[in-house]
Amino acid sequence: MKKFLLAVCAASLFIACDKVKMDVKTSSDKTDSTANEEWKPVDSATATKAWMDYANPGEMHTMLSKSDGKWNGENTMWMENGAKPVTSTSEATNKMVFGGRYQVSEHKGDFMGMPFEGMSITGYDNSKKKFVSTWIDNMGTGIMNMEGVWNASTKSIEFKGKMTDPSRPGKDCNVREVFTFVDENTQKMEMYGPDAKTGKEFKTMEIKYTRKK
Repeated sequence: MKKFLLAVCAASLFIACDKVKMDVKTSSDKTDSTANEEWKPVDSATATKAWMDYANPGEMHTMLSKSDGKWNGENTMWMENGAKPVTSTSEATNKMVFGGRYQVSEHKGDFMGMPFEGMSITGYDNSKKKFVSTWIDNMGTGIMNMEGVWNASTKSIEFKGKMTDPSRPGKDCNVREVFTFVDENTQKMEMYGPDAKTGKEFKTMEIKYTRKK
């Protein structure tokens, strides 16, 4: 395992270093922090320990694993700020993969009378000390990426990220999600995004999850 990690680390360092050189030669963007970043060498022992720490699941992964199983969702959506909410139901199945490092969630339901399917992958990046998440569904062709921090006092993760804004071709919009672990059998997801008319953030969706028994 250590030899493998050393090989991965060495390859990663080589690629990263080569990329820095490439960026310095080709990039004219003065705001590119990678191009101006001073390369700091790392000895093999330090690199090996860092990769081992990065690779091993920890407390946050164990917390995620407690959400494994099947859930019923009560969905409420707002198409614009102040609009009448649209309600529906859904089902979610969560499963930890790759030795407990990531949780894959598959969602099925309906949206405005149409079948809906979505999938997320959520993990905890030991190096960044943040939760990371991606989302795809059959209502679009892009991938939403978010990062979040754990709030122990509220038992919630506040994710922030970007997603494609189809109404503004080629542009992304900021999104925010608050996922609360209410108790062992109850969870709540709240999604926030920009109002199409004003650009100001408003609550676009709320899903209350109840564990299936």
